Amino acid sequence: MKIDQKLASLNDLAPAFITMLGGKCINLDPEEQSCEFTFEIGHELCHSIDIVQGGFITAMLDATMSHAAFGLLEGVSGVATLEIKVSFFEPSRAGHFRCIGRLRKVGGKTAFMEGELYNEAGLLTATATTTAKLLRQPVAG
Repeated sequence: MKIDQKLASLNDLAPAFITMLGGKCINLDPEEQSCEFTFEIGHELCHSIDIVQGGFITAMLDATMSHAAFGLLEGVSGVATLEIKVSFFEPSRAGHFRCIGRLRKVGGKTAFMEGELYNEAGLLTATATTTAKLLRQPVAG
C-alpha cells in the first residue's frame, strides 16, 4: 500500500478521541521510521485559561507513536501501551501542534518508541518514550 493510501486509511479509522483533539495523520516516513500528526486544540481542553491539560498532551504523543507502528509495520492490528513517560518542557497552550512519533526498536511483540510535541511557533513543549505490546494479525497458512 502506498503512503497516501496508508495515511487515508489511518485517518478514516482514527478513534473518536483523535477527532476530539483535532488530530490528523499527515506523514509517514519509512526511512526515518516516523509518523507525523497535527492537532488543533481549543480552550475547552485547557485549564488555567489556555494551558492544555497534561492528559491530552500525553494522548497526542501516545496516538502519534502508536500510529507509527500501525502505519509502518506490517500486520500490526493493535498497539497496547505497557509504559509511557512524558516530559513537559513548556506550557502547551491552546492552538496548533505538530507531533512526531518514531519507532526506535521493534521486536516481534514489543516496540520502543519516542515522541515529540511542538507548538505552532516550533517550540518543543513535550516528549515521550513508550514501550508497547504489538498485537499482530495471525499469519494465514
